[in-house]
Amino acid sequence: MAQWTIVCDFDGTVSIGDVTDLLLERFGAPGWEELEAAWQMGEIGSRACLAGQIALLDASPAQLDAAIDSIAIDPSFPAFVADARAIGIPLTVVSDGLDRAIRALLGRYGLADLPIIANRLVQAGPRSWRLEFPHSNPACRAVSGTCKCERAESLRRQAPRVLLIGDGSSDFCVAGSADFVFAKHRLIAHCRERGYAHQPMQNFAEARAALPRLLSGALAPRVPLRSQDT
Repeated sequence: MAQWTIVCDFDGTVSIGDVTDLLLERFGAPGWEELEAAWQMGEIGSRACLAGQIALLDASPAQLDAAIDSIAIDPSFPAFVADARAIGIPLTVVSDGLDRAIRALLGRYGLADLPIIANRLVQAGPRSWRLEFPHSNPACRAVSGTCKCERAESLRRQAPRVLLIGDGSSDFCVAGSADFVFAKHRLIAHCRERGYAHQPMQNFAEARAALPRLLSGALAPRVPLRSQDT
């Protein structure tokens, strides 16, 4: 059995920018920004925020798919996946974003076979959409559509140690139970403030360089495993 499994966020981590925000900026009816503000202030959870925002999308499937097709991912991510696979480390994309967008973007880069755990985007009408939450958890502390903590713990059946790769608030909770974090953007400060074992990164080129160092012991994971913030 592998010693590590990788839980990887998508929006802003793998993708260049937040896919949901980009779609809302292009196709969202008025009101989505107010929902965003309420979520950022802690008045609602991300599940309620996303459900309300997606209900405000006004786009045909062709328009939505064309917009998704214009989004890029980190150019070094496919090579990072190849590195992980070559040394037998499973990687799962665990996202509080949209499965349709994630599958389309990964498929474009030859990564359609990567396991994906995300919210389900469902067409509700010719130009309307809704979200389903097959990976939610009523006990989720972050009130997220996808409970990343629950998913990470289930992936420990593959390996005893979890490497989280993420960038923002949807990763804050799971960072507390991960054994090591490759952190971008806001997640860097969160890990630093709480003393979580982490490596700052700007892109997956840096993650590729850091992965062998983690496996060799040059980057020390949390000890003992899962002893803090559980």
